[in-house]
Amino acid sequence: MKSDIIIIGAGPGGYHTAAYAVRHGLSVTIVEKAEAGGTCLNCGCIPTKALCHDAEAVEAATRICGTRPAVDFGKIAARQQEVVAKLRQDVETLLAQTGVTFVRGNAVLKDDHTIVANGEEYQAGNIIIATGSRPKMPPIEGINLPGVMTSTELLAIENLPQSLCIIGAGVIGLEFASVFNSFGCEVTVVEYMKECLPPYDQDISKRVRKAMEKRGIKFVMQAAVKSIAKNGDNLNVCYEYKGKAGETSAEMVLVATGRAANIENIGIETAGIATERGHIIVDDNMQTNIGHVYAVGDVNGRCMLAHAAIMQGIRCVNNILGRNDEIKLDIMPSAVFTNPEAAAVGLTEAQCKEAGMEYTVKKTPFRANGRAVADEADGGLIKLITKNDGTILGCHVCGAHAADIVQEAAALMSLGCTASKLHDITHIHPTIAELLRDSV
Repeated sequence: MKSDIIIIGAGPGGYHTAAYAVRHGLSVTIVEKAEAGGTCLNCGCIPTKALCHDAEAVEAATRICGTRPAVDFGKIAARQQEVVAKLRQDVETLLAQTGVTFVRGNAVLKDDHTIVANGEEYQAGNIIIATGSRPKMPPIEGINLPGVMTSTELLAIENLPQSLCIIGAGVIGLEFASVFNSFGCEVTVVEYMKECLPPYDQDISKRVRKAMEKRGIKFVMQAAVKSIAKNGDNLNVCYEYKGKAGETSAEMVLVATGRAANIENIGIETAGIATERGHIIVDDNMQTNIGHVYAVGDVNGRCMLAHAAIMQGIRCVNNILGRNDEIKLDIMPSAVFTNPEAAAVGLTEAQCKEAGMEYTVKKTPFRANGRAVADEADGGLIKLITKNDGTILGCHVCGAHAADIVQEAAALMSLGCTASKLHDITHIHPTIAELLRDSV
């Protein structure tokens, strides 16, 4: 079979790219060895957001009733699976309706125009690798014991553990910590770094941690996990903290220490595709060193976010078509859907200092905002970083609707607007988003 483009992987970077290419007149074959939707839909962003939704309902009921309601985790798990199944079917329908040829199988590159799947050869003018990533497992003694899980396995459990130890305080670790705490699980987070959410501005990450500690989540920072051992029905997680041995015990252990790109067994060596530190090397058009082969999403390691993969896919199709675009891949908002929520775009204050930049910081607390007070969300903070001429360098938020606020800042940054333009933009009242206008 021949097409204009072959895409390996049907995650967000794959199926969105396929649909965009077809809309612009290209024929597309997409090959997926697992389920349509990739990690994000099947065992990542979407199922965790289903859990976040139910966790918010539990927190609301607790606030109103005065006591935490009993949680039927079986119903929560079943609803999560229903959400995933529906959206997976939607992705398959999208591909079918747009005329994309969907092949189930393991694709292996034969050369820069050919892949082999299910014993059949498929050819195309261009190939896009969108194989995503998987949980990275550190070399810890006992990490393969029953009860030690990655996010994929934890999302598949049907019974709520009484206690959970999470190794890693990044986005994945904190979202699970927040959710399982809301469901009534005793949660301990063990992190090697000095602060949680390492990519985030420290004012925001510290605020998130402090808020989660108030909810009863225990954090052990600057601790290196050395081993995991079975102890009756529980697991002992042994760590070293400032030269001293420490230990915590839990029914289950989640390993959330990052993700590794899926570059094995897809024939990149045969095709001569260059890699570095476990990722495929690409230029700003997502093109590899082999002219007709591209790589988008987690597999290239540039930005391991689903929406980054989508925009990278659009960029690479535009390059194939010879079209120019104004996508600014360096302006990439992100969010962590903990309670409280956090989000960010642009440079942190530490990055500005390291670069020797002149900048101004304005911190705007939520406590004076009517909607935040009404929603019992007045502990939040917006941190806006600008140049002296008003150019927005970064926007960092901890609190309710953080992602929505940061999205507005990202739009302004992408359009090259200065912060002063916020004065000319009417914001709906009462909303927490009004605080962004107050930040100037």
